[in-house]
Amino acid sequence: MTKFETLGLDQPLLDAISDLGFETPSEVQEKSIPILLEKDTDLVALAQTGTGKTAAFGFPMIQKINAESRTTQGLILSPTRELCLQITNELKLYSKYVKGLNVVAIYGGASITEQANQIKRGAQIVVATPGRMKDMIGRNMVDISKIDYCVLDEADEMLNMGFYEDIKDILSNTPEEKLTWLFSATMPKEVASIAKKFMVQPVEITVGTKNAGAATVQHEYYMVGGRDRYAALKRLADANPGIFSVVFCRTKRDTQRVAEKLIEDGYNAGALHGDLSQNQRDMVMNAFRKKQVQMLVATDVAARGIDVDDVTHVINYQLPDEIETYTHRSGRTGRAGKSGISMVIITRSELRKIKSIETKIKQDFIQKQIPSGIEICEIQLYHLANKIKETKVNKEIDDYLPAIYDVLEGIDRDELIKKMVSVEFTQFFNYYNKTKDLNSTDTGK
Repeated sequence: MTKFETLGLDQPLLDAISDLGFETPSEVQEKSIPILLEKDTDLVALAQTGTGKTAAFGFPMIQKINAESRTTQGLILSPTRELCLQITNELKLYSKYVKGLNVVAIYGGASITEQANQIKRGAQIVVATPGRMKDMIGRNMVDISKIDYCVLDEADEMLNMGFYEDIKDILSNTPEEKLTWLFSATMPKEVASIAKKFMVQPVEITVGTKNAGAATVQHEYYMVGGRDRYAALKRLADANPGIFSVVFCRTKRDTQRVAEKLIEDGYNAGALHGDLSQNQRDMVMNAFRKKQVQMLVATDVAARGIDVDDVTHVINYQLPDEIETYTHRSGRTGRAGKSGISMVIITRSELRKIKSIETKIKQDFIQKQIPSGIEICEIQLYHLANKIKETKVNKEIDDYLPAIYDVLEGIDRDELIKKMVSVEFTQFFNYYNKTKDLNSTDTGK
């Protein structure tokens, strides 16, 4: 088994790795780090999100940069504000024992003057979103004419978001002799065009199969009538009591509507889409990371900054138009070696799309049935019993026990258990008792 010590990293980085508890490098780290340390070469790395890409380019960049010089030597472009901040925070953790190294985040929605001042004070590495970086170049607030290294992280996502011209403009302000390291989950023609125009004979590495989904993700589809999507979504949530999920909708309107209905129905849900202010998006994402929101309903564009390792399920409320978009969606779960499930709610008319996705990602979908009301009641009953069993007793309750014993006097053990369980179980039974079968038997239209 490969260890970080064998990859050629200096002791300050190894000390930081030890502090972070990293034991063995991921596949993309094992393949990328030695190449980037030993060779002055451009690199194209195809790897899914959640595979450890930040460390794959971050460790080599930190090691190669001259921390004694205050000149900006490394530029990292990422698609969203959230990802920009996350990369910056991770690089700061990696470089904690590298004296004098400064990493600055440049993104929209914050003071451009303050960001410019941070760069003036000295920033060897700048992590930026394309829009804000182009703006700052135009105002002469940042100088990237002497950089040695440029990383394009989630290149396909940046181009999907319409940053092709911005990236070309930014790269045209960098020296030709710099090294460019491109990381992408997929290789659409726009990414290939950037590589051809701005890179010289790049080394290419692929983690997993090209265009394939992560092996840790199980793909499932559920076929329902067109009017039953929301009811199906609720049942899938109720059938998985510990769910921590991202629910994808095609439009901002559907995203808001589905999130509002889930909240009305008592779920810990939140919406993430482009019509929200930056402050609203930050609040929702912070709540999601803290697991105060269990079901994050999002559009594809808004979800591009999500980098949370513990997502148990991705639910496709509607299928996207592009197969590559499905690959990105499903990549939000099954990260960092954990297993995950990608669920798709479809009508019969969309079955052909499932076959196309199977061919592209080289993985089979499992057709599953939407659970019946009685099955959900059973799942919830056992979940509640286990929850009671695993609950740690709060010692603060001791002072109140005598009064509680008085209230419950005369109720035997079996009756008490039935009453306790019924407190929560009854709401599910009342809702699901005699509900219809949602599984499609018609044309699905």
